[in-house]
Amino acid sequence: MKRLICTLVLLVIAFGTISAQKERKVIIKTNYGKVKLKLYNETPQHRDNFVKLAKEGFYNGTIFHRVIPEFMVQGGDPDSKNAKPDQRLGSGGLDYTVPAEFNKKLYHKKGALAAARTGDRGNPKKASSSCQFYIVVGKTVTDQELDQLEQANKIEYTEQQRDDYKTIGGTPFLDQNYTVYGEVIKGLEIVEKIAETEVNNLDRPKEDVIMLKVKVR
Repeated sequence: MKRLICTLVLLVIAFGTISAQKERKVIIKTNYGKVKLKLYNETPQHRDNFVKLAKEGFYNGTIFHRVIPEFMVQGGDPDSKNAKPDQRLGSGGLDYTVPAEFNKKLYHKKGALAAARTGDRGNPKKASSSCQFYIVVGKTVTDQELDQLEQANKIEYTEQQRDDYKTIGGTPFLDQNYTVYGEVIKGLEIVEKIAETEVNNLDRPKEDVIMLKVKVR
């Protein structure tokens, strides 16, 4: 009987561990279409923070306020809700930051989800914004460019990472400087469409790209 009880306890613990590692999915419904992402378990603080905010409805009604072709689309500023057309955005946030969770396995390939942050001078530990994020669009790069980045950033790209950067593209110059914590698994064409929208001199779309609802699964 004791052996049976011990076995059941171990099974419960094992099941709990598996459940804790379950990959979280997020759907961002915009007026351009839906984008589905998965959040990485390797970055638990960023994952849990995003899930918490999404469940609270924090992102609903915010916009992608900064859009740069061949680079990224950025959103999550709470000040962007019902913002005036000429309003400068990008400084809004909550009263905390998220500690950096750099991981050499996670990189800025096209479709990567990463956390925005303030500059190095006032943020030497490169802590992430409490709420602002960006999705990488990027562009393809060469082996020579990757070699230079390896030396500059003291990292070493795997064969798969190099292949992704050379074929689908990304923004490798951001690796190990901004935390990557997820990636698009469906709807990348919607991100590309957003990236090509017409913007003003502040890189803000002239017609708001709204996150109508952000749902966690």
